Amino acid sequence: MAAAAFAACSGPAFDPSAVADATAQQVTRVEPLSWWTGMKMPLQLLVQGAGISEYNVTIEGGKGVSVEKINKAESPNYLFVDVNVAPNAAPGTYYIVFSKDGQSFKYPYEIAAREEGSAERKSFTTADMVYLIMPDRFANGDASNDSTDDTAEDANRANGGGRHGGDIQGVIDHLDYISELGATYIWTTPFLEDNDPQGSYHGYAASDYYHIDSRFGSNELYKTLVEKAREKGLGIIMDIVPNHCSYVHWWMEDLPTGDWLNFDNTFVPTSHQKWTQVDPHAAPSERKLFTDGWFNRGMPDLNQKNPLVSDYLIQTSTWWIEYARIDGIRQDTHPYMDAEFASIWCKATMEEYPEFNITGETWYPVGSGFPAWWQKNSPFSPFNSNLTSVMDFNLAFIVPTAFNDTNVPDDGKAKGLFNIYVSMANDFLYSDPNSVLIFLDNHDLGRFTTVEDKGLNKYKQGVAFILTTRGIPQIYYGTELLFTGTKDQGDGVIRKDMPGGWEGDERSVFTAEGRTPEENEAYDYMSRILNWRKNSKAIANGSMIQYAPIHEHGDCYVYARISGDETVLVVLNGSDKDASISMSRYSDVMKDFTKGTDVITGATIDLTGNLNVPARGTYIFDLKK
Repeated sequence: MAAAAFAACSGPAFDPSAVADATAQQVTRVEPLSWWTGMKMPLQLLVQGAGISEYNVTIEGGKGVSVEKINKAESPNYLFVDVNVAPNAAPGTYYIVFSKDGQSFKYPYEIAAREEGSAERKSFTTADMVYLIMPDRFANGDASNDSTDDTAEDANRANGGGRHGGDIQGVIDHLDYISELGATYIWTTPFLEDNDPQGSYHGYAASDYYHIDSRFGSNELYKTLVEKAREKGLGIIMDIVPNHCSYVHWWMEDLPTGDWLNFDNTFVPTSHQKWTQVDPHAAPSERKLFTDGWFNRGMPDLNQKNPLVSDYLIQTSTWWIEYARIDGIRQDTHPYMDAEFASIWCKATMEEYPEFNITGETWYPVGSGFPAWWQKNSPFSPFNSNLTSVMDFNLAFIVPTAFNDTNVPDDGKAKGLFNIYVSMANDFLYSDPNSVLIFLDNHDLGRFTTVEDKGLNKYKQGVAFILTTRGIPQIYYGTELLFTGTKDQGDGVIRKDMPGGWEGDERSVFTAEGRTPEENEAYDYMSRILNWRKNSKAIANGSMIQYAPIHEHGDCYVYARISGDETVLVVLNGSDKDASISMSRYSDVMKDFTKGTDVITGATIDLTGNLNVPARGTYIFDLKK
């Protein structure tokens, strides 16, 4: 703490040496772990300690920081302290002073200077590609932390549902691989401590909201990942889970209140009927069962209607944004949360960081209207969610078959590429379709690539589409290398280890030399498109015009992305037959363009007459005059 800050205090200067330090028995924890000057969000400290509710609390040691209110919980071992951090507060070390019966002890607390420009940080947009990693299965950069003394589950690569040892250092070690592919953001599944005795590798059941799991690394190493990624032109998206925690979370042995968890801290399973939140006819009891029910017995549902819980969760994500300097958030199980809380959480985050982006997991397998209902400024929702981006699961459930099937629009049953066309036609439901997260697969779905795709036609069409259509594309690790696996084979199959990520692996797919010719073909194909799209205004912020894939035009799905004088034309043949299509049909976008440079091959092709498109063929044209 700067001496000037102490001098600015009125009255006698606080002397830390005159007050005893708190012992581990007196104060078990204080959360958030630290805070910053210049924040809009109010600060509420969770203080845990044996009988701590019997103490009065003050804050000493500097200028502009004081206790506003002390909130007691039902458990005598908690206090929730509202702290005022004035605009003119001086950064430095303050002291939380606990007093009772003439005895006092202190706990140091850091109020740091906020990083310049923190509030204006940029986030992911449609110009970006998000690379999704499940860290435990990506690469093991530090074998010494595969199993740790403070966690229950040890690493065992033979167990598909167990920990394999991938970690933060493994991601750092392979940032060049991700950057060279052409990604601009990395979304990792959660790094926070998940101390479940089994199945803890995925991280979606946090046992501590303020500490990285020691098997992944540390808080400091996570900050290093963000810094190293930024040096490579990569942003980091953090996966946040406000809906539920782990049944072995530290507070489960002594919950602060009788309603800290839904259903009065008693296990009642959710129905998983997410339709009830959107359904105007849903019974209130059905809505309540869905949102308030526990995700499962091992994932207790947090009562976000309790203001202490709500404030805690909002502060948690804000702390990580500011501490680790992350660039975006993916929010897990969005519809499962209390809708009012979710809206407040998003609004508070966006008020603190106006250029930030949050994508919510809106898992609805059928229909664009369901995820659209959750997006910010939806005209169909009775409230404003303040959620900037949603995940297009409807599209993700279409694409596995769309690039294999043949269109049959005449019978009223959309198939093949016509099904994709119809899905895009439903964009009127979204308040902002360009901000929707789109993907071919992810860690919860079967792999997009199938063993039957020998010529890579399905793969190439899917990749070309997802990287050129509207929205923010996300690629799941290994998709660029033709990873296969179905959901019914088990999560361990769709969450395979990256070969070469572990010492002793027979080969490394992180190098061209370690990949098969087919894997290199797939990687190079995706990389070529990704590195081209980084400089495409039409892809980054262009409008979209599409044409229905019908028999009369060779079953080809054709669409354009347009920004100013730049037009990108995409042609996908959805048939097993070669097609010859008349370019006159596409006069709306062709205008005075006469040729196009194929992004994939670099060849320039005349587009004044008919275009020959091979069976299941793909073109991405930069149009030229």
